[in-house]
Amino acid sequence: MLTRRKLIKRLSAVPLLGGLVGSALPLESALASEVAKVPARDVLKELGLRTFINAAGNYTAMTASIMPDEVLAAIQTSSQEYVMLEEVQDKVGEKIAALVHAEAAMVTAGCWSALVLGTAGVLTGMDQKKVSQLPRLEGTGMKSEVIVQKGHNTGYVHALTNTGVSIVEIETIEEAEKAINEKTAMMWFLNTASLLGKIQHAEWVALAKKHNIPTMIDIAADVPPVENLWKFNELGFDLVCISGGKAMRGPQSAGILMGKKELIAAARLSAPPRGGNIGRGMKVNKEEMIGMYVAVERFVNMDHVKERKMWDDRVAEIEGKLKTVAGVTTEMYLPPIANHVPTVKITWDNTKIKLTRKDLVENLRKGSPSIEVVPGGGDLPSIDVTVFMLKPGQDKIVVARIKEELTKALV
Repeated sequence: MLTRRKLIKRLSAVPLLGGLVGSALPLESALASEVAKVPARDVLKELGLRTFINAAGNYTAMTASIMPDEVLAAIQTSSQEYVMLEEVQDKVGEKIAALVHAEAAMVTAGCWSALVLGTAGVLTGMDQKKVSQLPRLEGTGMKSEVIVQKGHNTGYVHALTNTGVSIVEIETIEEAEKAINEKTAMMWFLNTASLLGKIQHAEWVALAKKHNIPTMIDIAADVPPVENLWKFNELGFDLVCISGGKAMRGPQSAGILMGKKELIAAARLSAPPRGGNIGRGMKVNKEEMIGMYVAVERFVNMDHVKERKMWDDRVAEIEGKLKTVAGVTTEMYLPPIANHVPTVKITWDNTKIKLTRKDLVENLRKGSPSIEVVPGGGDLPSIDVTVFMLKPGQDKIVVARIKEELTKALV
């Protein structure tokens, strides 16, 4: 490792550079110059990690998305200086809030962290004693129940129950009215499950406002469309939680909590750098905060019509090449809410092509280059190919490999 002492000794020993140490050139510049000479390492290769073309989607297990150059540059630049973490959160929060039409915002350690911290803020308000008591609610005077629709009551409610609350499941407005009592802390809505619930967004918000109960909505993977970044703020939800490392292509471990100013302020009491709270482990470094801000700014201002045209061209490339294979059919579809991006379902007649969906997925994964796709559903064998995570030209590689495997299995 090159230290300042070693650098000084090295520079002093070189006649041509002997005067450098005593010159006006800052030592930091010399250090930067030396660092720039260090050859780039392919650490992924060193570790023996498999890389792949992502034709599956921005799944957490697949490391979500790849950050754009603007985001990486912001992360790199901010990593070279010291700043106060709370000041970064203040400034970044202000900028993000303006972009998403919210009163306030904060960067969190993913959407899950936004759910936990937002719920904590609802429970404690600005009472530091209550903050230190979470997740123990009994005898504290804090409310302890969150109302959730049956169709929304999935594993994600565990983020809420981390704060100590219990879930009250309802299905209709009438049931919700009966469930609301002095213990009701919040009403929670899972956007991706909205079609599974009997109460829709506007009704949910109106019911909560009628009883002066805060509302929270989870929109983790629900952009695009970009308008969803502010749609639910404008609809009246008090808190909105979203992942940062999916379609917005910010740091994978970052997310955003946005909403009412007083609730964001309360949520921050349970977040780092403070201790003695349930969120101490949900640390977000300055680089992630800065990177998340640049990612949101980029996403809001980008040409979404142009990007959709690029996705459609990729779909056309895949469908056009595969329609020549006997027994193969393709269909483009858009998932209705989460990951609302063009996806190609590729189906084949197993009387003409002797290949299981599992085998095709494995063959693509084990090939060179390795390609990840999603096994499709239905009675006939199929796979789903998502095009929006592909790098330029990768659509051609993906379709060539799929066509190769399907063609080899023709009978």
